[in-house]
Amino acid sequence: MSEESQNVQVEPVSSVMKVFGILSELSETRTIGVTELAQKLMTSKSTVYRFLQTMKMLGFVRQEIETDRYSLTLKLFELSARSLEYVDLIASAERVMRRMSEHTKEAMHLGTRDGDSIIYVFKIDSQYNLRMQSTIGGRNPLYSTAIGKVLLANKDESDVRDILGNTEFLPWTSKTHRNIDMLLNELEIVREQGFGEDIEEQEEGLRCIAAPIFDRFGNAVAGMSISYPTLRHDDDKRERYIAMLKENSAIVSKELGWNPG
Repeated sequence: MSEESQNVQVEPVSSVMKVFGILSELSETRTIGVTELAQKLMTSKSTVYRFLQTMKMLGFVRQEIETDRYSLTLKLFELSARSLEYVDLIASAERVMRRMSEHTKEAMHLGTRDGDSIIYVFKIDSQYNLRMQSTIGGRNPLYSTAIGKVLLANKDESDVRDILGNTEFLPWTSKTHRNIDMLLNELEIVREQGFGEDIEEQEEGLRCIAAPIFDRFGNAVAGMSISYPTLRHDDDKRERYIAMLKENSAIVSKELGWNPG
């Protein structure tokens, strides 16, 4: 951000301020009517009503049929819980990833899904000179990455088709999946074996193995991976990495509340 943009005075957006004003008042009262809320916010009843109806449509507010009074739903609590879980995810994953990095000396990544992409939220660089180039906040497609595959593998086929419905399957290499049906065939295998692989699908000469991390509801919320050049690959190393990822992703999942039963 430039110094000029940092010094710009940003005017508050009145509609956003009204939304948070309504949320703040609702958080302090069990239920409230439109008239009373409008008086507290010093805003017209029609304006407050429009905001409340929109917030009701989005699931943040409920309206009592008998009294027409409004109250908060648990959606804000769910959002805040997710943000706390996200912090817990990185903190838990960092510990095990550093241990794996010391053992393998290879690049470690933690990624979550954002739309039809994965976004890297934490990484540890390889200790070798020849290594994968990546950044925290960087993105890659779901369909051509090991993390992307483990994030999709535990979803229904209809959900996968919805997520990737408008995605162009770009041929990053000659081994990249060309369409969603090819990917779906592999996702069945990923689901059964409990890990995913990218064998030069995103980048020539690079392999990646990933295992899923589950939340307390059993949803795959992240993937943890090891990336390394094909020239450092052998079958024994692959098996060790798979076992290591499964063990440590399970540790993080349990810390997030996952209980496989």
